[in-house]
Amino acid sequence: MSELWRDDYLSWGRTVRARHLVSNPTSQALAAEIVARSPSVLAYGCGRSYGDAPLNPGGRLIDCRGLDRIISFDGQTGVLTCEAGVRLADILAILCQPEADNGGWFLPVVPGTRFATVGGAIANDVHGKNQHRLGTFGRHVSALELARSDGTRWICSQNENADLFAATIGGIGLTGFILNATIQLQRVQGLAVEAEDIRFNNLDEFFSLAAESDAYWDYTAAWIDSFAKGRSLGRGIFSRARRIPGCAAWPPALQPRIALPPMPPISLIRPFTVWAFNAAYWRKSSFRSRSSNTGSYENVFFPLDAIADWNRVYGPKGFFQFQCVVPPPAARDAVADLLRLTARSVQGSFITGLKTFGDVPSPGLMSFPMRGTSLALDIPNRGPPTRRFLAQLEHVVMQAGGRIYPAKDAAMSAASLRQGYPQVGTFIEHIDPGFSSALAQRLALTSATR
Repeated sequence: MSELWRDDYLSWGRTVRARHLVSNPTSQALAAEIVARSPSVLAYGCGRSYGDAPLNPGGRLIDCRGLDRIISFDGQTGVLTCEAGVRLADILAILCQPEADNGGWFLPVVPGTRFATVGGAIANDVHGKNQHRLGTFGRHVSALELARSDGTRWICSQNENADLFAATIGGIGLTGFILNATIQLQRVQGLAVEAEDIRFNNLDEFFSLAAESDAYWDYTAAWIDSFAKGRSLGRGIFSRARRIPGCAAWPPALQPRIALPPMPPISLIRPFTVWAFNAAYWRKSSFRSRSSNTGSYENVFFPLDAIADWNRVYGPKGFFQFQCVVPPPAARDAVADLLRLTARSVQGSFITGLKTFGDVPSPGLMSFPMRGTSLALDIPNRGPPTRRFLAQLEHVVMQAGGRIYPAKDAAMSAASLRQGYPQVGTFIEHIDPGFSSALAQRLALTSATR
């Protein structure tokens, strides 16, 4: 097992740079041993969290990718047990293949990338385009095993060490090291999907489409033109999809198909290119108000996974992703305010996503989704002006009674975390004192445990 000081472990947004002592254990026993002898430790998966949650500057990172074994799978019940470093892509490739009737087992919840580990999906309680139907990833985890810094190992579930289980689902990796997990896969009658893209002209039309679609479609989300103003504010393309019974779809390739050239010296995402992209994408869809297709789920669930390291287009300074959710009474006005701020700023957002969340509960104390409307923005890092812009967005969300997603955050204040997550006090009681992260230090979470 190697242990080296390295400075090339970054989050997906690439905005935080620091040295880490990195360990690469290849067994659960070795990982538990490292946890027990390290004063400041954090698990690291595939680095797909956008903000500073997966980093531990000056401390130790345990790279989970050597813990990549599927321990058991019951083909009758769909119950899977695997190590924490198994990627969602690996599960799809091995277990989610068409059977004789073209149906099969599928991960019930997938985020926008399949290149995340099971441990990361639990620690951030990720959600997907079917949150309104099936909730979050953690809702389908029946048990997990944690290694704590006092040398103990804990089996956690809804019935065993339930408090620690609730703190670990969405617990941003601070309650211990997830060694393995048991997940209930979803039985589907067809692995392929039918998908529709519908152009809409403003925010009111988005809410109408969302209300209409959530009842009949498994997966829903919208792309927004972040530069649209006035009566066109919130215009975009609404995408919805559902399974096709009896229609097969094979898993996508295990690696991205397209490689980008080396890191450019500056960000390729400039205000003009963001505006041009939004305008071109809108024009592309304007010839037809509605289009449809059937086939693989790859383009619906994982559109950016085809391009390796697409985050490098933002250059050495990286980018922020800001994702919030605002409850229904204030959602319409708050989202409009956030989009007006974005349109007026020189920052722009290259990719802007809008979605409605349902009220399917998560078992996690710190889970992000709640009933309401969620807006996600990708914002190039231009230093202090970008930080000020993020603070403006944060203020609108807090005034509307919403919250910000820790897995994607790198700028939220400690006060906003506490306002948005009323159970944070209970969560802090379960933080392992041997664990730390850049996010925990920034939001004064770990200092409260020592």
